[in-house]
Amino acid sequence: MSQAELVRGVEDVLIGEERLQARIGELGDEISADYAGRELLLIGVLKGAVFFMADLMRRLTVPCEIDFMAISSYGAGTDSSGVVRILKDLDINIEGKHVLVVEDIVDSGLTLSYLIRNLEAREPASLEICALLTKPERREIEVDVRYVGFEIPNRFVIGYGLDFAERYRNLPYVAVLDADLVPETG
Repeated sequence: MSQAELVRGVEDVLIGEERLQARIGELGDEISADYAGRELLLIGVLKGAVFFMADLMRRLTVPCEIDFMAISSYGAGTDSSGVVRILKDLDINIEGKHVLVVEDIVDSGLTLSYLIRNLEAREPASLEICALLTKPERREIEVDVRYVGFEIPNRFVIGYGLDFAERYRNLPYVAVLDADLVPETG
């Protein structure tokens, strides 16, 4: 019996734990090479990016700081409303710093586009994005994601920080939510 069969609500494992960790190691090597000789500030987008950011940071060989932002554009639904609110802002001044935004998933691009504009106004030395997952089919606004873990199909995914109604974040893999549980989108 697989792990997916043990968890009610999981239709299929999309990216297994070993594959996730291997790709995160590759991203860590690439980022470390690109930022060699510089200090890096990782900004995690709460709550989904916590697992990814923790594992990624452990793979980096460059000195780094971390901070977090919490932003909301979904409300109770599953589609972005286009209205973005900052629920928790940064504690660190990013002016003149090399900043890497760490995201769990890039879907429509609306929220991330807003976040990048907001951070650019704070005048960092550099600003890049690292996303574990991206769904190109869903993109409404193009965002330049420099580091991508995996491109995935347009499915509702859970696990490894991604949730459905605050559940499933603790799964050590990325899975597809059972079709019977996927909320209808407008």
